[in-house]
Amino acid sequence: MAPRKVLITGFEPFDGHRINVSWEVARALPARSPADERWVAHCLPCTFDACAIELPRLLDQFQPDDVFALGQAEGRADITIERLAVNIRDARIPDNEGAQPIDQPVVEGGPLAYLSTLPWRALVTTLRGHGLPVSLSNTAGTFVCNAAFFALQHHLRDRAVPSGFVHLPILPEQAVGSGTTVQRIARDDAPIVAGRDTPVLELETQIETLASMIRLTREIRAGSRESG
Repeated sequence: MAPRKVLITGFEPFDGHRINVSWEVARALPARSPADERWVAHCLPCTFDACAIELPRLLDQFQPDDVFALGQAEGRADITIERLAVNIRDARIPDNEGAQPIDQPVVEGGPLAYLSTLPWRALVTTLRGHGLPVSLSNTAGTFVCNAAFFALQHHLRDRAVPSGFVHLPILPEQAVGSGTTVQRIARDDAPIVAGRDTPVLELETQIETLASMIRLTREIRAGSRESG
């Protein structure tokens, strides 16, 4: 039997950050893959146009069994599984090529939205039950993360491939030195408050949580096949 192939994408840094947590997590995950699986990480450009070209190309080239697209969400405390990708590009800030589209579709003539095809409810319930900081989100925004999410679901719309988008809190080193007072999030989901408001989450916790999410998706999918 061919090994299960999992594609994990992250983004290059943007908006003044030296690193992007999504790529730091994504590139660490292949080392956590089981022996009978092949996990591959790829860094996407944080630009509307290049991302829309590169992600479909990756999907066709790699032909993954599962896809986990990761993005950075400064200000969020949890690792959040996105439920809905919307067909709109509306940028508060320019992307890394200086593009700042307003009220434009991601895919001209495409549907208004796509749902994630990851088993998001079961993932959130199970992982939170194991003490991991995971929750569900209903908006991936309207910047490049959402555009990638929509392009992903649109390209795979006729394929039975579990796929979706996960937003990650920033790392402590992304907040320290920026003049922002941080709030560290403990493994038991109880915040350790060090002042006001910008949550951070340690890299190892994020890697461990995403690895658990990928493995659990396989288990849920296998269970669905057996019961079906």
